Amino acid sequence: MTDSKPFSRRVLLQTSGGALLAGAAGIAPAWAQQGPNAPYNPHPAKRTGQPQEGPDTPKLTIYMDNLLDEAEAIRIKQLGINWIDAQAVPEQPWGMDYLQPRVDALKKHDMHIGIMMIRWSYKGGMDPEMSKIVYGLPGRDEEIAKIKQTIVNCGKLGIPVVEWNFYNHRATDGYQQVPGRGGAGYTEFKAERMKDMPPLPAEGAHTYEETWKNMTYFLKEVVPVAEKNNVVLSVHPNDPPAPMSRGSAQVLNSFSDWKRLVETVNSPSNCMTWDCGVTRELGEDPIVVGNWLASRNRIGQVHFRNVVMRKPRADYTEVFPDDGDNDMFEVMKLLVKNNYKRLIFPEHPRGLDIDKLLPKGIGTTTAGWAYDVGHCKAMLQIALRQVRGL
Repeated sequence: MTDSKPFSRRVLLQTSGGALLAGAAGIAPAWAQQGPNAPYNPHPAKRTGQPQEGPDTPKLTIYMDNLLDEAEAIRIKQLGINWIDAQAVPEQPWGMDYLQPRVDALKKHDMHIGIMMIRWSYKGGMDPEMSKIVYGLPGRDEEIAKIKQTIVNCGKLGIPVVEWNFYNHRATDGYQQVPGRGGAGYTEFKAERMKDMPPLPAEGAHTYEETWKNMTYFLKEVVPVAEKNNVVLSVHPNDPPAPMSRGSAQVLNSFSDWKRLVETVNSPSNCMTWDCGVTRELGEDPIVVGNWLASRNRIGQVHFRNVVMRKPRADYTEVFPDDGDNDMFEVMKLLVKNNYKRLIFPEHPRGLDIDKLLPKGIGTTTAGWAYDVGHCKAMLQIALRQVRGL
């Protein structure tokens, strides 16, 4: 008997082919698992497709300007981001009256604060209160006490990481915006642009050992508090990593400095913000450095970005993540191999023409940020599949 219905390749694939493939694998197709009358469930119990973030994997994060802004939270959620890095914060201490409403606002979207950044800079310069700690001035103990209370409050709310910096003066005077691929905005650093710049009156000049002494004092005060409250302190290394900036020596501008920091207070709460871009800027191999830190569980968070380095600590250009000296897939694989579970920040997006058309205040929901997030997420998914077989 001949079937009078016309042949349909789509029907064939949806019925006999799909059933045969599912049967060969020993599983029922997704619609059968959910039941013929069940509502559509995009996340069935046994998920197919690509590996996803979970408790035992690294997780992506980006900045959010206003943690109470519903629209901004939705835009970030649409990028696939569930963990927030909060940098736009008031001076310390952050009380529960400040933190709790922000935790609750994000919880509505199944989002969480993953990182809070202590306010070390303010209005283009050093925060006048934090400079007391960096320069060892009168009043530093009072400021350190405020940070201790902030750490305690973060611990109460399950905020896992508090980031900090220790610049005498950040060497941003050496930056310049230059055209890159297709005219996209790149950031170039040349130390020679700032070699003759004098110290700023409000900052003065400070030696390496003086700065290290002040940083050691700070670490010994705050790390025990962080450890007791299950909070990780994560310091960002000098970026740019020039050895001198406006007459002051910079600590944390070499791999040996990073090792020294970790060993100064040996605690799981004393970690580095591992920036693989800065690692290349130093002239170091990110794979060697990353493995050293990750194998000791001393990475508080990861800054995932790429550069072209011409002269260590003196001449380099920040570029797109897919087009620099770093092998970003190898960077991601080392994190997965070392069972790193904290946050990865695909930062420093390049300037795209399309983003110039957007209104101001759009924050991290531009095409440039989406490009970095998408690239990073793909690297993570492939690494999870290749290394862990997920």
